Amino acid sequence: MLRVTVLTVVKPSVPTLTRVISIRGRDHYLAVASTDDEVFMRRMHSRRVDVFDADTCTFRRHIVVPELGSTEFGMIACSVNKCLYLSHHLDSKVFRVRLTGGSAVRKWSVARSPRGLSINNDGNLVVACGTTKKLQEYTTHGCLVREICLQAAEISPWHAIQLSSGHYAVSNLWSTRVISVVSEDGQVTERYGQPQRADFGKIMRPTSLAVTKNDDIVFAEQHSGKIMLIKASTGGVQELALPVDGGLRRPHCLYLDESRARLCVVECDELRHRVLVFGDVRL
Repeated sequence: MLRVTVLTVVKPSVPTLTRVISIRGRDHYLAVASTDDEVFMRRMHSRRVDVFDADTCTFRRHIVVPELGSTEFGMIACSVNKCLYLSHHLDSKVFRVRLTGGSAVRKWSVARSPRGLSINNDGNLVVACGTTKKLQEYTTHGCLVREICLQAAEISPWHAIQLSSGHYAVSNLWSTRVISVVSEDGQVTERYGQPQRADFGKIMRPTSLAVTKNDDIVFAEQHSGKIMLIKASTGGVQELALPVDGGLRRPHCLYLDESRARLCVVECDELRHRVLVFGDVRL
């Protein structure tokens, strides 16, 4: 039976703000990912990815992808295959960049409107395709393993991450105010939030997701400027109390590194472009 859980706010333990990376001009970051000892940040209006040291946040190098679009969003790093994946929304392609032995680039076509990317329990790439309402799973060489057609009319996936059960947590940017959990046959099994349509400026806009080892779901909520946590054990939804003077402004994407107890949050605001790095994040 479908379970609907209304958002509530509680006060969990407070992490610490350890680094702030300020960005000048229009080239703010649209995506962040990490693997091993490196953090990758994808710029807007640029065909390059900036690489930073994971511990010190000092700049290391650029990765240039000549055919990369300038306003695309998806990126994920894979420590097993030692590569970086990036989505090209307009051309419906995914790029695979090798991180060792030279930056060789491979690309392949996917369903229309690829956005968020993730690595599933089998080590394969999962592509959330918004326009076609599909989740596509690919091997690291670009072979299609399977395709999940999302059955609920309200779902237009922005980002999807597999849970330990095999189900997927899905954020729905444009059409609803909810985070959905869908089964491997595309059926919705749970919803978190209020799936109501209202004035667009007041609609919750969940974008980037992260999933903990306990299947708790972390997501960025643009309009309220909050980072939220859905507890798998209770179904409760709580706001993460992050120590930011003046609060967050339009958090667009995030990356959770549980091994380092670190959370990276990218702001995408007209007045302020920053990457905030929080330590001691234990969820």
